[in-house]
Amino acid sequence: MSRVSVRKTYKLFIGGAFPRSESGRSYAVSSADGRFLANVAQASRKDARDAVVAARKAFPGWWQRSAYNRGQVLYRVAEMLEDRRAQFIEEVAGVEGLDRDAAGDVVDAAVDRWVWYAGWADKVAQVLGAANPVAGPYFNFSVPEPTGVVAVIAPQDSSLLGFVSVLAPVVVTGGTAVVVASEARPTPAVTLSEVLATSDVPAGVVNVLTGRTAELAPVLAAHRDVDGIDLTGVDPAASGELEAAAADNVKRVLRPPLHAPDWRADPGTRRLAAWLEIKTVWHPVGR
Repeated sequence: MSRVSVRKTYKLFIGGAFPRSESGRSYAVSSADGRFLANVAQASRKDARDAVVAARKAFPGWWQRSAYNRGQVLYRVAEMLEDRRAQFIEEVAGVEGLDRDAAGDVVDAAVDRWVWYAGWADKVAQVLGAANPVAGPYFNFSVPEPTGVVAVIAPQDSSLLGFVSVLAPVVVTGGTAVVVASEARPTPAVTLSEVLATSDVPAGVVNVLTGRTAELAPVLAAHRDVDGIDLTGVDPAASGELEAAAADNVKRVLRPPLHAPDWRADPGTRRLAAWLEIKTVWHPVGR
């Protein structure tokens, strides 16, 4: 008996749930060679605001967890990514126009990148913090703390590895994220959100929007409850207005690169430090 295959529905990921856009809109995603792949939810400005509310609600609980626990939670995500490797290979191959071997290399690199960042969870304070020498009977400590809610415009070309590379640094340090996935290549990001939903990552820590970057980026740049914004996926020529909007509430801004990054390169600690603020504490020396 023949049967009709069940096509996957690609929805938004907000507050741990998978809603359709409140506007009811969707748009078609095609493969690199022009074949129809899926209809994907097209997020509205209200969806973006809802995602910020969810991220703000989740922030205190996520930040207050121990660094060791955050590392365990994020490592579990890598385990689940590995378990769904075949599905990610198929999706990355479709949207990026790669053969299965090349797509497999991308997926493996994304898993390894997530593990790499997860390992930083309980090491950031030692590397970026300090016990400072002072003249007087005091201890003086510099302690890194997360910026808060960070909006991320994910890379347009690298649907999975680039997405992981801009998301993981936000959450590993205790921040929460609202990520706008690649407009033309969003499907691997939505599947990653399914991994996050079934892992131990609390609802609202990561929120994933799909849709038009030009519609969503200005809303997030101007939102007064967003503490930082990563403009990696924005055309550098169009970033000026977004930076000006972000300055209204003194957001931290990570500007878009002038040239396409090599996402396979060693990421270093630049993105970890971008979403941290250094708090200095004085304490009298006890006797």
